[in-house]
Order: sequence, then structure tokens, then C-alpha cells
Amino acid sequence: MTEESEPLDPLDLQIESRNQRRSAGRLWQLVRRSTRLVWGSGRLLFVGLLVVQVIAALVLAGQVLVVESFLSAVLELGPGGGVPTVLVAATLGLAGLMAAAALLDSVRGSMSRFLGESVARRTYQDVLDAATAVSLRHFESASFYDRLQRVEASATSRPFQVTQALLGIVGGLAATVGVGAVLAGIHPVLLPLLLLGGLPMILTNRRESRREFQFMVAQTPRQRQRYYLSYLLTTRDEAKEVRAFDLGGPFRSRFDELYARYLADLARHLRRRLALSTVGNLGSAAVLTGTLLVLVTLIGRGAVSVAQAGAAIVAIRMLQGQVQALLRGMQSIFEAGLFLSDVDQFMDLAATARDEEEGDPAPPTFGEITVEDVRFSYPGSATEALRGVDLRIRRGQVVALVGENGSGKTTLAKILAGLYDPSAGAVRWDGRDTRAYSRVSVRDRVAVIFQDFVRYAFTARENIAFGRATADPDGGRVDEAARRAGAADFLEALPAGYDTILSRMFKGGRDLSGGQWQRVAIARAFYRDAQLMILDEPTAALDPRAESALYDSLRSVLAGRTAVFISHRFSSVRAADVIYVLDQGQVVEAGSHDELMAREGMYAELFRLQAAAYLGDPGVPQAR
Repeated sequence: MTEESEPLDPLDLQIESRNQRRSAGRLWQLVRRSTRLVWGSGRLLFVGLLVVQVIAALVLAGQVLVVESFLSAVLELGPGGGVPTVLVAATLGLAGLMAAAALLDSVRGSMSRFLGESVARRTYQDVLDAATAVSLRHFESASFYDRLQRVEASATSRPFQVTQALLGIVGGLAATVGVGAVLAGIHPVLLPLLLLGGLPMILTNRRESRREFQFMVAQTPRQRQRYYLSYLLTTRDEAKEVRAFDLGGPFRSRFDELYARYLADLARHLRRRLALSTVGNLGSAAVLTGTLLVLVTLIGRGAVSVAQAGAAIVAIRMLQGQVQALLRGMQSIFEAGLFLSDVDQFMDLAATARDEEEGDPAPPTFGEITVEDVRFSYPGSATEALRGVDLRIRRGQVVALVGENGSGKTTLAKILAGLYDPSAGAVRWDGRDTRAYSRVSVRDRVAVIFQDFVRYAFTARENIAFGRATADPDGGRVDEAARRAGAADFLEALPAGYDTILSRMFKGGRDLSGGQWQRVAIARAFYRDAQLMILDEPTAALDPRAESALYDSLRSVLAGRTAVFISHRFSSVRAADVIYVLDQGQVVEAGSHDELMAREGMYAELFRLQAAAYLGDPGVPQAR
């Protein structure tokens, strides 16, 4: 098996950002990527915005021409000569163009906002798809969570930034061409001088963008800690313990400390960005000053008339704003490009996972599952969670996994369920390695309920039907699964029956007890109707009577299906066909209850210890 690569850590990402090529080719690559993203999210709206940008640029150029006409008419006025028609027309034209510019700006803002949200939606959909596709192994890595948080934020904000920047570039280019043509018509030397004013900002903007990305990468771990503390202080399930142990003050203090460190780092970061921005703007202002001095010289020589000079000043002011908008757009795309590259690398994790999980469809059933010398290590751990595990599960058997905490039971269950691939060794269905099958099809043949199952804040019907999610849950199957799990009576008694939301977070919702929730989770597994059922501590929240009833009926409700269940209660596993005892990641014993008791090994010792806790006599033998 190929080991899955770990996400880049913050230092790797900072080095990567510094090593990106500083070239027009890099900008062109980012523009192409951004254009594809925006085009795929709303092509008609994008085309409409481009049209609006071009019209707005023509309106700006028209204003310069009308200003020149207006000034010429004003300069030709004589005392008592009245107001000539050309001046009235120029005034009305200037007013109309200014009104049109304001209206176009309003339309552009509304359209770009909607397009930006459409782009964010598409990107966020891709992120969610990737997050559910990556191997479960990645969720054991802190660096993966850092990247996931950055990507989630980037997916909602950076595409909008790209959209705005891209449209700003288009508008800036169109306006620069239109107004620049007018300015060049006044005198050809003015335009190149003004464009030179953007050079200092180009040099500083790139450094600002890299600093922003490096700052966000460095801050991500502490941001995650802040969000976690906020979660602890504001969520329902944690509220009771926070109050019981009076943890509000300590958690709040820790939150404040982290936020204070963030603000201190932010202030230092903003000072550095401001210094770079100041250098760029001062350089640009120096070039603008030189351009205006050249214009004054041209007026003095008579190369430019007074009316043309007035129009040129208006054009220079407009063009300076458009060039700055163009450069800001480039900076935004460079900056967003660093974050979107982070998104792309996250998507690559999902693509790699999909490639690794491809294979033939798994058979609908099996005769035997064998686990051969399976080893497994969690990312970042030097200790193997499983060390050469061997076991055999025949069709229709009830198999139990027992052992002390940390012995590897749940890890082995995850491997049997197809959630993890072993680091070494193999799991075989009828002799064939399950890695030869599509992992999705393997998981489709398995129903697994873990001890920390999810309590979905949806209806009871949906909570059960999530065992095999489809557009329309099968009501008959929901009822049958609830009945087999012993959940039908209390679910039917809810205010809206199976259509009651199982959470007090939403209006009309009701909560369940721990034992009732556990029965709903078991019903979810039954609803899946899989050939292999894996139940991790399925009775941990049940009272002794309910636990006994469930195990007594386990074979009948399984209806010939294969079951693997994990339990700390040794009295619960006595009826299993085979019991595997795990210790420190290895199978140390296997057999039926009677066989293991007769062997006087670890199982017998642990069984008697538990019996003594109930009976109060460590010498009492096990009940037969």
C-alpha cells in the first residue's frame, strides 16, 4: 500500500509562497484559473458584468471629452452674450454621463456580489466534496485540520475576492484604454508617464500579498484553538460541564490570551504592510507629480490649450484611479492565488484518495473474512495500534472483540469496515484483498455503529434512514428497523412520531435519553441492511434489562447476517460464536466463552474481575 502523504505544514507553505515565480506568466496563470472559476459559476452574469464594465469605461472616456467641450465653450463666453447651445449641450451631456456612471456602478455592485456568492458556493461545494472524500487517516492529523480551516475560509472569501479583482482588472483595462486614448490625443507623452506611476505599486503589492498569506498560515493553529474555546463556551452539550466545574472563567481567560496574541501579531503585520504600501504610493505620487509638471510645461509652451489642460487633469485623475484599481486587482489575484493554491492542494488530497479507493465492485456477500498479519499506525504516532492481527469471521457468525482500553478493538473495527486501509497485512473477503475492491462498495456492504455515534438534529425518521441515505426514506424499513432495535415504542410516542426533530435546538424538537439514542443508532445499522454489522459498544448506554434483551434477540434480529461487536462487558459476549481477546494491538486469545474460561488466560482473568465487581467475591466462579 502507498502511504498517504501528509498535508504541508505551515513552514512548507511559507517557503512555497516565497518561491512562487514573480512574473507576468504567473499573473496570467492566475487570471486564467480565476476566469474558469467565475465562468463556470455564472457565465451569463459574468458576460453581463463585462458588458457593464466596458460601458462604464466608455462613459468615463466620454466625460473627459465632454469636459473639454464644456471648458472650450466656457472660455469662449463673452459678456452679455447669453448661454450658447453648445454649452447647454455639454452641461447636459456631462450631467447625464455622471448619472449613468453612478447607475452603472450600482448595477455592477449588485451583479458582482451575486456572482461572487455563486463562485463561493461552487468552490465551497468542491471543498465539502473533498473533505468527505479524503481518507479518514487524514483526520488524525493536526496539520490537516489547519489546512481544512484555511480552505473553508478561503472557499467563501477568496473566490469573491478573485471575482471582484478580475472584474476590476477588466474595468481598469477598458477605462485605461478609453481614457488613455483621450489623454494621448491631448498629448502623446502624458499617457506613458502616467502609466509609469503604477510600477512602484507593482513591486510592493506582490510583497504585501505574500506577507498576507504567510500571516494567515502562521495564525491558523491559534485560530483553531480560539474557535474551539468559543465552541466550548457556547454549545449545549458542553454547557452543563462548563458550569458544573466552573470552567467559564478559565476558558474565557485562555480565549482572551489567544485573541490578544492575535491582535499583537496583526498590528505588527499591518505595520509591515502599511510600510510597503507607503513606499509604493509615494513612488506612484512622485511619478504623478512629474506628469503634472510636464503638463504645466506643455501649457507654458502652448502645446496644450487651457481647455485641453482642464480635460487632461480630469483624465489624469480618472486614469490614476483606474490604474490603481488595475493594480489592486492584480494584487488581489496574486494574494488570492496563494490561498486558492492551498485549496487546490487540498483538492489534490481528495483526488489521490479517490484514485486509491478505486477498484472492482465488492461482491454482494461473502463466505469468509480473514484478517492476515494486519498492522496499523496512526499518522504521527511511533507506536503501532495493531501489530500483526490475525482472525477469521465466517458468514452468519457473531464475533466479539474484547480487551482493555487501547488494545486496538475500535481500530480493527474501522479496518474491517473499510474506513482505514491497513499499513501492512491484508483483509480478505473469500481470499481476495479488499483493497482490490472499490472502498465505497466495501463500505456499502457494512453497517457500523460506533460508541460515539452521531446524534443528528433531524427527524427520528431521518436519523434511522441515514443508515442508507436516499432521497426518500422507506417508511416500512424505518418502522421495521426501529422495531428490531426496540426503539419503535418511544419514537411513536413523540409529538410528531417519527417526524419529530430529535433536538431541542430547533422548534418543536425533543431530546432522547442516552439509552434511547443508542437504540436509534442501532436501528440505523439495521436499516442499512448490510451483510456485515459492526457494533462498537452497542449497549453502553442501556440498562441491564435492555442490554440482556438486546443480546438475547441478537441472532434473531440479525437474520443470518454476520456481526462483529465490541464490548467491555464480558458477560455480554458469552453467546458469541468466537471471542477474540486483544491486548496492546495483538490477538492474544481466541475461542468460545467456555474454551477461553477453561484456558485460564487473560479472558478468564478479566471475566472474573468483572464478575467480582458485581458479586463482591473475587473467588466466585463464572455463571454457566
